[in-house]
Amino acid sequence: MNQLTRLKPLFRPGRLLVASDALTALRVNGIPVVSVLLRHVAGDWGTVSDDDRKQNDLSILAGLRLISLYRLPDQCRILVITEWDRSSTTVEHLDDVVPDSVVHQERPASRRYPVWPSASYMQESHA
Repeated sequence: MNQLTRLKPLFRPGRLLVASDALTALRVNGIPVVSVLLRHVAGDWGTVSDDDRKQNDLSILAGLRLISLYRLPDQCRILVITEWDRSSTTVEHLDDVVPDSVVHQERPASRRYPVWPSASYMQESHA
């Protein structure tokens, strides 16, 4: 018997921005963008650290930034961030934000999240 899992959204994601490399990685893995978005807004934070998971749970109530990290079947990593004011949610290919060579180096303790590159984003037009 098939069971349906009903996901209850915990917040509004705002405008959805998807980097072209993230969209390509999701398509290659046969995963619709909406499924990643649904997991994120339902509070399934993916593979973030325990500290980030706790911070996200608190941020729902406090209105702070939310971050999720998902590993795709081909081992690519997708980063999803919703801004503190819930104006937008960005889906990014993590290796475009933090290349593998940088991930293994020491990062300054003052920087908690990666700096966004000046990549182009794809979004629906409101024609």
